[in-house]
Amino acid sequence: PMILWPQLGGFGLFAPHTNFGGQGPIPVGSLPGVTAFGAFDMPGNVREWCWNQTTQGKIVRGGSWEDNTYEFEMERQAPPMDRSPRNGIRLAHYPDTESLSEAAFGFREPWISVDVRSAQIVSDEVFQVYREQFAYDPTDLNAEVESSVESPGGWTHELVSFDAAYGGERVLGHLFLPPNTPGPYQTVVYFPGGASTWMPSSEGLEAYYEFTMFLSYLVRNGRAVFYPVYKGTFERGGPEFMAYEQNPELYGTFAFTEWVIQLVKDLRRSLDYLETRSDIDAERMAYYGMSWGGNMGAVIPAVENRFQASVLVAGGLFGIGRPEASDFNYVTRVTTPTLILNGKYDVYFPPETSSRPMLELMATPPEDKRLILYETDHIPPRAEFMKETLAWLDKYLGPVNR
Repeated sequence: PMILWPQLGGFGLFAPHTNFGGQGPIPVGSLPGVTAFGAFDMPGNVREWCWNQTTQGKIVRGGSWEDNTYEFEMERQAPPMDRSPRNGIRLAHYPDTESLSEAAFGFREPWISVDVRSAQIVSDEVFQVYREQFAYDPTDLNAEVESSVESPGGWTHELVSFDAAYGGERVLGHLFLPPNTPGPYQTVVYFPGGASTWMPSSEGLEAYYEFTMFLSYLVRNGRAVFYPVYKGTFERGGPEFMAYEQNPELYGTFAFTEWVIQLVKDLRRSLDYLETRSDIDAERMAYYGMSWGGNMGAVIPAVENRFQASVLVAGGLFGIGRPEASDFNYVTRVTTPTLILNGKYDVYFPPETSSRPMLELMATPPEDKRLILYETDHIPPRAEFMKETLAWLDKYLGPVNR
């Protein structure tokens, strides 16, 4: 139950005992991660092909070594002839086949998929009211550098804090400054995937898979990276925020709307802080979102104009929630140059009903927005998203100073 329910720790408890973030498959039995059914090294090794048919192929379950940790519990789909090295099998023996339900091997429709193409988008007058939800009075940041260390990776890692725009709270932020690069630095501001709502603390963030997989290459390339600890994530989290990950019906609540407002304010307040630093080039900042952050790339650039570029790894529209917090009411107001990198078989952001409409609905000029689809599901191959992200940042922020 502790793994099944995020309120009790979820996969944040299981992940350290698995091969998530590894370099490839490992022999079964190498690590102490074992399922409730006695199977070793299922999460973080390879995904498992299943018999079940879908609209686009077969069900694949679990998460490979280079997937997000929370994908261990997910169903996805792929064409039967897919030969991704991340997909494999575990043989299963059923002692009593006569008692098995036909549904166990039947057709499956993974996840929830809302077609946003027919959504009714609010008028500009109504949108202006929505946009002002994210406004706040300018107040002193009372910023502090809590710690500064030279990382074994060669960069400087600063933990900073400043006043939030609400509730008398403090926002934490992890700032990574590149080595051997003269400032002021181009800066990438990150919005994470949903697994961050399950993690108890951002301490040791450099070892957390989102930094190693999605961010470390940016710092090595010579750009600063800012990773805010948003409301509801890491040490600012709690069971009420974990619940949203597994219960999309909660998106329609007033509480969820209030959380979205706080998230956007945290990011905007982060930009306020970065603008106070002489070593940050406030004219060359980019938004970078992955999965959950990819979805927020429809909202944040619509109300925040200080980004010169946006990169969404696994980006798309959900099309659910109250209208004042729903992504489709914001995406048509995005004008930021945007790159979207997705898989053709993504069940969370299906290309035809989610990621492609996201691109088409953006007000960004056609020459400044691009969608690239890969022969994969939720997260594209790392080598590919690294290459395309760096090229996009070079184009819209300019080459890094050397």
